[in-house]
Parts: sequence; C-alpha cells; structure tokens
Amino acid sequence: MKAVFLDRNTLSERIDVDIPKGVAQWVAFQKTAPDEIVQRLKPADIAIVNKVKIDESILRQLPNLKLIHLTATGMDNIDKEAAKALGIEVKNVAGYSTESVTEHFFMMLLSAMRSLKTYHANVSDGTWQKDGRFCLTEPPVFELHGKTLGIIGVGNIGKAISKVAEAFGMKVLWAERQGKAPRSKEYTDFDKVLAQSDIISLNCPLTPETKHLVNEDFVSKLRKKPLLINMARGAVVDPQAVYEAIESNRITGFATDVFESEPPLATDPLLKIADHPRVIYTPHVAWASEYAQDKLWRTLKRQVEEFIVKYKAEHKQNEKA
Repeated sequence: MKAVFLDRNTLSERIDVDIPKGVAQWVAFQKTAPDEIVQRLKPADIAIVNKVKIDESILRQLPNLKLIHLTATGMDNIDKEAAKALGIEVKNVAGYSTESVTEHFFMMLLSAMRSLKTYHANVSDGTWQKDGRFCLTEPPVFELHGKTLGIIGVGNIGKAISKVAEAFGMKVLWAERQGKAPRSKEYTDFDKVLAQSDIISLNCPLTPETKHLVNEDFVSKLRKKPLLINMARGAVVDPQAVYEAIESNRITGFATDVFESEPPLATDPLLKIADHPRVIYTPHVAWASEYAQDKLWRTLKRQVEEFIVKYKAEHKQNEKA
C-alpha cells in the first residue's frame, strides 16, 4: 500500500516518524496547500493528516483511498459522513496527550492566577529595582485552594484536570450539556456551573452545538468574574465576546492554546487584549510534549498496521468468494 503524510511539519522534527509495516510506498510532505491535496493523494491508499481539511468534493476525486488517519484526536477537518458513504475509514489517536494537556492547563492557570507575566516583567525591566521594596504585591495574587473549577467537557482530559484540581484543594463542578438535566449526581446544571465557578475550563469537542459556546449569552450568566481557559478548539469561543468581557471586566482573565484560525488572523479581537496581565496565549502546543508526540506516532503506526492486515485479509477472502 502507498501512504502519504500531508503535513509532517505539524510534528516535531525530533520525533522518529518511522514507516508502518505493510506500507510499500511512503511519501511525507512538510505541508500541503488546499490545491495540492488531490494531486498528492490520488495514488494513495492511506492518507495521514493533522490539520489539512478534506471535504466531500476532495474525497470523490480519490478512488484509491481506503483510510484517512489523523495525527490528532479531533476530526472536525474531515467530512466523516462523506468518507463513510464512500467506504473510506477514518481513524484518530485518542488518549496520547492527556498528561501533556493537563500539565499545560495548570501552567496557564497558575500563571494567570498568580500574575506571572507582570511579575516576570517587573524583575526583568527594572520596575522592582525602581520601587525598592523587598517584594511587590500588585497586581493581586490569587490562590487555587478553595476556588471552584467548572469543567465543560468531561472526557479523559477533563477528568485528569479534575483530579489535579482536587489535589490543590479546589472544588470541581462537571457541567452537564447546555439545556439538559444532569445525568447523574456527578454533574451540575450548565447554568449553575457558569454562576458558581471561579475558573471555567473548556475541554469539549467542536460540534455545531459547541461552536461559539462562549458568547454574549454565556458571559451574561457568569456571576464571579471567572478566569476562562480554552483547551478545546478555538471556535468554541466567540473571540469578540471574550474581548468585550475582558474590556468590561466581566471575566478576570482568559488563557487559550487554540484559536479560531491558526495562526490567528491579524484582525482577531483576542490579539487586542494580549497584553492584559491575566491573558495568556500559546500556539496550540498543549498536546505536544515529546512524550505525547512519540506516543501518538507509536499508536498511529500500530493502528495503520492493523488496518493493513485486516484489509488484506478481507480482500483475500473476497477473492476466494
């Protein structure tokens, strides 16, 4: 089988991307523009992609394609229904980045709550020396202990964050889906979570229901000026709504590893608040510890090999029939 990796540069060059067994022809492109997808995948049996978007119009031009394998968990860049209708299997890699994203979440949370940006600058730019006191105490430093953390999207990462938060002495609320009654005593009504939380963590997948979940209506239900942290997808947040919430002091701060367009457009409202002391941005790197990337590729390699073995066995059986 021939396999084509369309965007190798989404993984670190330090990661050993060794070829799965059963792949006779292997081509890896560093990146692929939209108008190059069909040409590069036409001879391929297997497409390996991270963020390249593959819609129905592209899939219909790829009669040889048997498998699309993502080097990620999220699959919103693939038209899964069209792939299914055309007999193309779509696979992802789940669970490889739980530890990495959880650690990144708390890095951002602690940095925002303890005003790391400002205090680092105070030391490096001479502000502390000019002040002369033995310590600086503005802006305020907030503890995690005793705070309420609301989690929207309770998958592996949401549960891992919950466990660490409880170790910090935080109260954790799991939000039920918006407009739904809590499924069990472990879950709390969505609007109650918004009203009671000091910090809100977004960990939900991007779906039509969650696109711009954080909007003006969402912000209007907040009661404690929480810190918002987005570890989900950029489009879960309406950037204009977050910008206005920061400017009107309706939220304490905002930290995100993801943006609606990546990299963000120059017109993204979120860039206008980048200098806020409790606004922290990172370039979609929460998932990407070297351990997580290596685990991702080892899992993908195994799954591709299993697919090839299964496909060949089924094909051989069909020939006999």
